Amino acid sequence: MFEDTITAIATPFGKGGVAIIRISGSQSFDIATQLIDRKPLARQALFTPFYDAHQDIIDSGICLYFKAPHSYTGEDVIEIQGHGGVVVINMLLKRITSLGARIAQPGEFTERAFLNNKLDLTQAEAIADIIESTTEHSVRSAQRSLQGVFSKLIDELVNELTELRIFIEAAIDFVDEEIDFLNDGIIEQRIKSLMEQITTLLSNAKTGQLLRDGIAIVLVGKPNAGKSSLLNCLTGQDTAIVTDIAGTTRDVLKEYIQLDGLPLHIIDTAGIHESDNLIEKEGIRRAHHEIKQADKVLIIHDVRDKKGLDDFIEQLDIRPDNLVVIFNKIDLNNESAKVLNHDSGDQIFLSIKTGEGLDLLKNYLKKSVGYNENQEAVFIARQRHVNALSEALTAIRTGLMQLQEHQAAEIVAEELRLAQNHLGEITGKISSDDLLGKIFSSFCIGK
Repeated sequence: MFEDTITAIATPFGKGGVAIIRISGSQSFDIATQLIDRKPLARQALFTPFYDAHQDIIDSGICLYFKAPHSYTGEDVIEIQGHGGVVVINMLLKRITSLGARIAQPGEFTERAFLNNKLDLTQAEAIADIIESTTEHSVRSAQRSLQGVFSKLIDELVNELTELRIFIEAAIDFVDEEIDFLNDGIIEQRIKSLMEQITTLLSNAKTGQLLRDGIAIVLVGKPNAGKSSLLNCLTGQDTAIVTDIAGTTRDVLKEYIQLDGLPLHIIDTAGIHESDNLIEKEGIRRAHHEIKQADKVLIIHDVRDKKGLDDFIEQLDIRPDNLVVIFNKIDLNNESAKVLNHDSGDQIFLSIKTGEGLDLLKNYLKKSVGYNENQEAVFIARQRHVNALSEALTAIRTGLMQLQEHQAAEIVAEELRLAQNHLGEITGKISSDDLLGKIFSSFCIGK
């Protein structure tokens, strides 16, 4: 339990029918008693006036009392539901702070819930992910994480690692026994089984991360190649100005869409070319900046003009696996829509004007990142989860190599311990203050 009591507005800022203020901490009950001039009853909704220091009524509404440890944070929690006006809710907040509470930091309610063992770190993150979800798929996956699906899978792996480490430690301690635990194949088989389980979990985590973060797609090319037209086709609206005049787009335009449940962050950039115009030069600089951070870079190019394409690609310095060349305007060249796979970068032939080949592009984008709209993610995940699983898998793989090549039991045990630590970072069983600060600071104030 914490010594201080925190409070915050839990509903969005602005006018509305109802606004909610939360209070959590040891003084919550006393603060509520003074605010409503009576003692609140646990888990009973009480319609009551809210009084200021002079016993004048600030507002009327609902007071709810959740007695520790049966609350979201594990502490005494009071929830005040009043009218959703900016002034009146701030008056209530001012009254509550004058009675001893302080304004909560971002995510502090959920952080206290984590530190009081009401939920683990993946569940805490899932709460924020539910709030920020942009697709139905991501909401359902985040709900599974909140219900503990991801945490349970991690805990099962940690338990298996613990048992295996005990088994290996026993082999080390009883090295003189007639049974050779290291050579009978049991340990090797169990390590391989663990690797298979983590590999499957890592694949699911990558899908979960994809649903959460989506992919960033940058459209680049020479002026008048059709970048803005493609942006408008994908978004289904006239987001960008399209004319026959080259260089219409001089800044970075960003749009968000869903492609069969897959979040796409599409970025249209200025046409890349040599220019003495200061505005165009700044737009081109910003285009290069977006290219470096993109998951996929689509180079839009006129299919009738393939000269200079290699030089254009070379100056962008894009990894082949991130690069897709869109040969546009096939309607003017009597070519058919198609997808060609090359080591130097895949190619898609289409016509933005007629729409021929656009479905090929959409299916390509989903396939290229391993997305299947018919298979929902088991849980939501973040990059840190993917990294931790990858590092755990690497450690176990190293341990297996040491076992197979050197029979180095001590090193095997140490690698398994490292793998266990990496998995513990996911649920927060092993975590640093810096990690917790970074995670909870991304929450909204009232959560």
